[in-house]
Amino acid sequence: MTTILKRLVVAGLIGLAAAQPFAARAGEDDDGDHDRARDLYEHGQIKGFARILDIVRAKAPGDVVAVDLVRLGSKWIYRLQVVGADGRRKLVDVDAGAGVIVRGEGGDR
Repeated sequence: MTTILKRLVVAGLIGLAAAQPFAARAGEDDDGDHDRARDLYEHGQIKGFARILDIVRAKAPGDVVAVDLVRLGSKWIYRLQVVGADGRRKLVDVDAGAGVIVRGEGGDR
C-alpha cells in the first residue's frame, strides 16, 4: 500500500513539473499584451485606456469584465466586455487610435 501511495505522489509531482512551462508561457503572453499596449501608447498609436473607459462608460454603462487589444486590418481595437445593470453582457469595440466606438453601443450579446 505504501508503495502505491509513493508512486501516486511521484506521478503527481511529475505532472506538476511538466505543466509548469505552460503556466509560465500563459503569464508571458499576458505581459506581452500589456507591453505592446504600453509601446503603442508611448508612440502615439493608441489612446490611453482611461480615456477609452470614459468613452465606453458614456455609451454602454456597466462593469467592464474583460479587455482585449486586437489588430483588425490596419487598426488597433480595444474589445471590452461590459455587464450592464440588467446583467446582460455587451461587447464593445473601440478604435484605439481614434477613440471612437465602432461596434456595440447598445447591442447585447
